[in-house]
Amino acid sequence: MYAFSTAPNEGKHLTIATDRGTFARYPIRTHVVRCGEDLHEIMREYVLGKTQPDDLLFISEKIIAICQNRAFNIDDIRPSPLANLLCRFVYRSPYGIGLGSPWTMELALRDVGLPRMLLAAGCSAVTKPFGVRGVFYRVAGTKARAIDGPCDCTIPPYNHFAKLAPAKPDKVAADLASLVGCGVVIIDANDIGVNVLGRSSKEINEKFCKQVFCDNPLGQGHQSTPLCVVRRVERN
Repeated sequence: MYAFSTAPNEGKHLTIATDRGTFARYPIRTHVVRCGEDLHEIMREYVLGKTQPDDLLFISEKIIAICQNRAFNIDDIRPSPLANLLCRFVYRSPYGIGLGSPWTMELALRDVGLPRMLLAAGCSAVTKPFGVRGVFYRVAGTKARAIDGPCDCTIPPYNHFAKLAPAKPDKVAADLASLVGCGVVIIDANDIGVNVLGRSSKEINEKFCKQVFCDNPLGQGHQSTPLCVVRRVERN
């Protein structure tokens, strides 16, 4: 018997076929994690003793950022005039505000740096008239893509927060893997795409991680399932 729920999130499938076989994705529901909480304690409460050595534990990047105190109430962020200007160059997805707000753009300027953000804005300005989307994010890079802001579908109080990408995600993943006893992947997934931010080992294939999470099994709203055990159930 599994020590966690085998039911998928509403509207999602439990299993998915990949190049490496069929895998189950078991979402793990947690409490609403608060800023500064201890990741090790969260792992002990919800994961420890429930995995097998060949499993992979996928962790939403948001919970890592929150525990690292890299999530901020937007009332405490004072966007600069430049942040107010640059956010106009960003495509606003219906699945997340991304850098399309002054608050998240201000965080990007602080974390990614002014030169790269200006380059991204310039490239976006040139390509947008031709209907090319996503150039800003491609140029700004992974750290910028993982920044997100407040939206109505997010669990309170984080519907009023903006957050940075996790710091040192590979190191965090390796540290947590030594605790839970299986590989760990830190993932940034939504209903339009997947980015792998951290892996406990370079032997964990990034293409496979994107494939097994391509339908965003953790969901986009109030599921409160930031953890997911991925387990092979059938070989090709």
